[in-house]
Amino acid sequence: MIAKAAFKAYDLRGRYPEEINEELAYQVGRAFSVLYKPDKVVVGRDVRLTSKSLADELIRGFTDGGTNVIDIGLCGTEQVYHATAAMEAQGGVMVTASHNPMNYNGLKLVGEGAKPISADTGLLDIYALLEKELFVQEVAPGKIKGKSSEVNTLDHYLNYLFSLVSPEEMKPLKVVLNGGNGCAGPIAEALETRLPLKFIHLNMIPDGTFPNGVPNPLLIKNREETAKAVLENKADLGIAWDGDFDRCFFFDHNGRFVDSYYIVGFLAERFLQKAPGSAIIYDPRVIWNTEEVVAKAGGEPIECRGGHAFMKESLRKYDAIYGGEASGHHFFKDFHYCDSGMLPWLH
Repeated sequence: MIAKAAFKAYDLRGRYPEEINEELAYQVGRAFSVLYKPDKVVVGRDVRLTSKSLADELIRGFTDGGTNVIDIGLCGTEQVYHATAAMEAQGGVMVTASHNPMNYNGLKLVGEGAKPISADTGLLDIYALLEKELFVQEVAPGKIKGKSSEVNTLDHYLNYLFSLVSPEEMKPLKVVLNGGNGCAGPIAEALETRLPLKFIHLNMIPDGTFPNGVPNPLLIKNREETAKAVLENKADLGIAWDGDFDRCFFFDHNGRFVDSYYIVGFLAERFLQKAPGSAIIYDPRVIWNTEEVVAKAGGEPIECRGGHAFMKESLRKYDAIYGGEASGHHFFKDFHYCDSGMLPWLH
């Protein structure tokens, strides 16, 4: 029985094992292979305790469907986006439930060029195939079984980030980092050696038991630790991420949480200085500040329906240089029109 409740507007997400389980992951790999006929796909996973077994079955579904898999292991969602685009794969899947409770997991799917696969662009087609129970053979008829290879893409990803943001531009600030025991910790620590910044680390070791609570900085109770560390260490700012670090959140030097509403305007202004006259995409929750800032900076403000799939489609449609949401998602033209939780704080 396939739980249709797991098929959301932008991804698959639900309770484990009632709605998301290994059988479903396997079937998604098979269905993706039938629908898109990819030669190779990228698979990554977050730190959740069920993510490894889900990723393993997803990979088996792909290879049984004749698709080769580039397994990049434990990573953030944006690393799957980057690897899919940079390695010219025909698709990618991230196993993650981001900031959801511990008993949840999910799958985020993208196609060629890291274009999102949503309910409007393929998820419901995958569900329709699963409902028909078309996948019973061990190997897809007429196809050679695919191969899976583990590939470390970290250095390529980090070098790409530094091609977009120069450390030479940065001031020697003191920064509190709260990884929330998710996937951000190892990336931030790898960046640290190449940045003129002093870091104070909180919860940077990935731990799927989430000993300090599920990483969701939008919850007020989850902000206290970062805010306190900023004040105690007299830091210039604080940064916290959700589990798969596709969103980052900011604290000022007084330990105050800075709403993403203002970060969108701040980043829009920066990018319009770099590319005057460009389009800026934003969701309906950040209208006033963003519209005023963009207009004053000589850009073209374009409102878009909220949700990462819609934002990415609009970025491509209008060739916008940047887009942002109140939820903390920030989208960049030069990052494959995708969202990143590392680029906002680096900028």
